[in-house]
Order: sequence, then C-alpha cells, then structure tokens
Amino acid sequence: MKRILTFIGLALAAAVPCTAQMQALFGYSTFYLPGEQSSYVETYLQFDAWTMAFEQQETGVYRATVEVTLVARTGDSVCFAKKYDLNSPTVASLDELDFSFLDLQRFALGNGVYTIDITLRDKGSEAQPVTVSERVVINYDNRRPSMSSVQTMSEATPTQGEGTVFSRHGYDMEPYVSDFFPEQVEQLNFYYEVYNIDLEVERRQFLAMAYIEQQETGVRMDGMQTMSRKYSAKTVPVYGSLDISGLPSGNYNLVVELRNRDNQTMLYSRLPFFRSNPGVKGQKVSDFALTFAGKYNDETELNTYLDALYPIASPEEVEVSRELIRRPALEEKQAFLYRFWSERSATPEAEWLKYKERVDYVQAHFSYPRTPGIHTDRGRVYLQYGPPDFIRDEKNFVSAKNFGGAMPVSNIAARGQSGTGGEVVDNSNNGSQGHVYYLPYQLWRYNKLETDDANRVFLFWDEHRSGYYTLLNSNAKGEVQEIGWERRLSRQQLAEGVLGEVGEQFNRGY
Repeated sequence: MKRILTFIGLALAAAVPCTAQMQALFGYSTFYLPGEQSSYVETYLQFDAWTMAFEQQETGVYRATVEVTLVARTGDSVCFAKKYDLNSPTVASLDELDFSFLDLQRFALGNGVYTIDITLRDKGSEAQPVTVSERVVINYDNRRPSMSSVQTMSEATPTQGEGTVFSRHGYDMEPYVSDFFPEQVEQLNFYYEVYNIDLEVERRQFLAMAYIEQQETGVRMDGMQTMSRKYSAKTVPVYGSLDISGLPSGNYNLVVELRNRDNQTMLYSRLPFFRSNPGVKGQKVSDFALTFAGKYNDETELNTYLDALYPIASPEEVEVSRELIRRPALEEKQAFLYRFWSERSATPEAEWLKYKERVDYVQAHFSYPRTPGIHTDRGRVYLQYGPPDFIRDEKNFVSAKNFGGAMPVSNIAARGQSGTGGEVVDNSNNGSQGHVYYLPYQLWRYNKLETDDANRVFLFWDEHRSGYYTLLNSNAKGEVQEIGWERRLSRQQLAEGVLGEVGEQFNRGY
C-alpha cells in the first residue's frame, strides 16, 4: 500500500505567497518468520527534499529534520509506538535539493486487523503536523503455505560486509515506495517471500511466475513475464525483474503465481500500478477519442480539467496528470480523463459532468489574479467536498457583545497593533464595551461529509483585505486545525482562551 501524507499544489507565480508543505509517500509490507511463528511489519517513508525546510547547521551544511510518530493500534489498544527524529542527508547548498530519501522501520505484530497512524512534523517549518491512518491486515498460519507482501524495489545489490537495514537474504534492497512508474524507470523489480511451501510440494520443486496484465481487461502483456524454478523450504525468497521499457501508459497489475509440478496454481498475488510511457503508443490510446473525453480537443482546457482533479485523485494520479500537463499529448490526456472516471463509476461521463460543474464554478468565483480558482483554498474545498450547505459571508463584522477579555480598540491603535488588513478605527467610546472587529471571513458548513461526521465547518479569512481567502480553521478530519485562530481573525483583540462571537458561530455552524 502507498499513500501520500501531505500534498499542496502550488500555483506558479501566485500573487499571494504560499508555503509548500512537506510531501512524503508511505508504504508498508508484512512478512513472516515460520521458525518463530511470528510476523512483522515493515514501513517505508520516502521524503521529497525540495518540499522540506532545510536549516543551516554549525558546520555550514544544510539539513532538514522530521519528527516521526508511528503508532500501531487495534481499536483503542496501542500495540506499538515509536517517536523519533529523522535527519535528511546534508547538502552544501539549497540548490542541491533535487533528491528523495527513505526511512525504513520494522516491528513485530501478530495476526489481526490494525490501524497504523503516521504523524509527521517538519521541525524547520511552522506547518502543522500531518497524520494519516492505514488499515493493515496480518493473517499467517504455520499450518499452510502463504506469501508475504509483494514489494517493488528501486534496486537490489549483493550485500557487502554486515549489511544495512535494507539487507535481506544476501541482497541490499531499496524499496520503491510508489505505484507510479514514469518513463525513465525501465525495470520493474520485485521481491516477496514464500512460507511453508514444503507442506504443499514436500521436497519437490515449484514454479514461481510473474507477469503483467491490464487492469481493465485482465489481458496479459506479450513478452512481459518471467519464471524460475525454486526448491521448497520453510522460507523461500523470490527476486524478479521485468522489462517495462516497452509498456504503454496505462493501469496494470503485477501478478505473481506459484505453480506445482502439475501446473496448478497454489498461491498468487496482484499488485496494481500505473505506467506513464508517452514514447510508446498503446493500441487502445486513440480509442479514447471516441468517449466523452474525446470531446475535449483544446489542450489548454484539458490541462485545466486534469489539474483540477488533484483534490480527489491519488498521489500517483496527481503525478501522472502533472507529467501529462507538461507536454503536448492530447490522446494520452483524453485517455487519462476517461480512465480516471471509469475506475470510479459505472457511468463515468455523468460523474465527470457533475465534477466539471464544480470546476467551472470554482474558476468563475474563486480565481484571483495569476492564481486559478482550483488552486485556492476555497476552490480546493469546493472541489473535494462539493457545495457547502450553508455560507456565512462577513466583510466588516463587529461583535457588540462584551466578552470581558477583549482588548479595547483604542488600546490596540495606541500600541501600533493595527493588524494586516486596513486601518483600525479608534473607537474608544465603544472600546470599554469590549467590541471586537474581525477581518473579512467566510464560514462554510457541510451537514455531512462522506468521510467524516456531521456538521463539518471551514472558516476562510481575507487576511490582507485583498479578496484572497485562505483556510484558517476547520473541524473536519485532515484539515487545518489551528489553536488561537479567532485571535488572529480578530487581530489579537481577544485575550487567549476567550471565545468570541465568531468562535460561537464556528461551534454552531452558522
């Protein structure tokens, strides 16, 4: 399994500055030790250095540090927990950040269904920590044959000396933590382990096969298979490599099978992946011109629609769409648009048209000079969750309530704390009443989100009174949740811990 932890699409040359958040991929595999009758999990984190905050060290080099919290739990019971700082490789200059680095952890877990929570915090950045969860199922039985996870690898080389954390069965294997294979990757390397196969074939040999099939049709790709004979044992490691240089762009499965001497399948596993290979034309690429996607022949327009998929797309789909957008590839873009929706619905055109309405609305209502609506916070939320059920739009909201802890406006002006948006009116006659003047904001409420509970609220603010709104706070899972957000919205007029009128609106949802 692979999953991106944090992703923000940046608009080039945006009029309002924004900061990139750390981008990482998370993957895991499960393995078994038949002799000990115990299982364990490997987790993989791959970080993109250019999305991280590098700080200069005393020695003059630059380094980024990530605080990682890893928790495995079943229900409310914690089975494993680890918190550690992960340092990036050092660089002599900030111009040398075009690289990724990998972290691998191993820990024992018995059979069962678990949730693994990963929390990352870039210690050089003010960005909030990000947490995602992944469901993991472990089910090994020492009384029958089984297979580990199938792990794709960047490379495998013979182990030298004592080896490293990446060493296994005489090889150093660096995991490939993605199911997206761009055109520059010409080999698909894989590894898995077979357990207790001797219970099935005794001391005889068996056949380990691997091949690539199309996801949509199940048709095997010609010339893309490999096989080898293995001798039975309690644990049999299987390495393999397939040449994918001639594999056209599309969705595929890597299929591994174990067959006995009668050519009967004993065990098998499928690993889905996406291939981007614009230099190789597949036979079916042009067929997509006959679908609804073929109606879009303006590549500029098509690029916008592909770009707008990022709030609901997988990390790999985002990567593929960005690669397509960079170059002329009309047929491939049409094929991608069709595949994207056909994999999500039996009526792909109807689903696309519903989403297209969101895109067109966002572009018309939330665009800002040099920043398209799809790349604004309001645009992203609208695309991801749809139209809100309620909107409160305030341009010059003044709370007439006396909240006690509110600082009089006259005192704010006297201290030079006028805030970032417009002038603060010296309203000293009302200051003693505790009036609070808020920057422009919009409050959006969703009665029910598909992936969350009821009454989820998003509060956007116009910090610079420029018409450009950013997300300040939300109670939805995975969204920005900032302590002290109302103090910022009120330009520090509210004392810490004091709930103002907008805070009450947020809690009510209106």
